[in-house]
Amino acid sequence: MFRSGCIILSLFLLGADGTKVLRQDFEGATVGAVPRGWMAAKTGEGEGSVWKVVEDPTAPKGPKVLAQTAEGPGQLYNLCVADESNFQDVEISVAFKSVKGEGDQGGGVLWRFSDARNYYIARYNPLESNYRVYKVVDGKRTQLATEGNLKLSANEWHTLSIRMKGNEITCSLDGQKHLEAKDDTFTKAGKVGLWTKADAQTYFDDFQAKPIGE
Repeated sequence: MFRSGCIILSLFLLGADGTKVLRQDFEGATVGAVPRGWMAAKTGEGEGSVWKVVEDPTAPKGPKVLAQTAEGPGQLYNLCVADESNFQDVEISVAFKSVKGEGDQGGGVLWRFSDARNYYIARYNPLESNYRVYKVVDGKRTQLATEGNLKLSANEWHTLSIRMKGNEITCSLDGQKHLEAKDDTFTKAGKVGLWTKADAQTYFDDFQAKPIGE
C-alpha cells in the first residue's frame, strides 16, 4: 500500500496480469544498512557477508546501490535475500558492478532459495572471464553449465538475468543468452536474492523478479 511521502523499501508491484512483481532500486534505503525487507545470510564458515547500501553516482537507477563489502574466506558464499519473496517459475534481472576482490570478483543472483544451504545461483566472474549456473544442495555447490572466454570489464555496470520455468534455466548477460541447463533438484517456490563469493565486493542495482505465467 502506498502512502504519500513514504517509500516502500522492498517494493512489490502488481504486473499487468495481476501477478506480484518485485522491483528494488534501493533509492529509498538508508546508506550503511541492509535495506528493509532484505536479510544477509551466508553459506559456509567464517567472517563475511556484510551487505549495506552505499552510494555510487554511476549507478543506473540512482546513486544508492546494495553492496557486499566484506573480504570473506575462499569458500564462503555471501547471500542477501529478499525476505518476503516467493517465486517458482521466475525471471530475474539485476545490474551489477565488480568493484574489488583478489580471490574472487563479480557475483549474481540466487533463486528457489529454501535456506542458506539450498538454492540455485547464476554468476559472472571477471577474474575468470566465465559465466556459470550452479545448484547448492546441503551447502555443496555443483556446476550445471558454464561459458568461458567471456570478457566483461570490471568496475563497469552490466546486467545479469535468468529465466527458470519448470526445470529449464536460461541465463543472459547484457541482453544476450549464454547458458542453458535443466535441473529437477528444487521444484518448489522459494526466495530470490543476490550472491557473491569470498572477497568479491560487488555493487547491485535495479533488482527485478517476476513470475512466469502459463
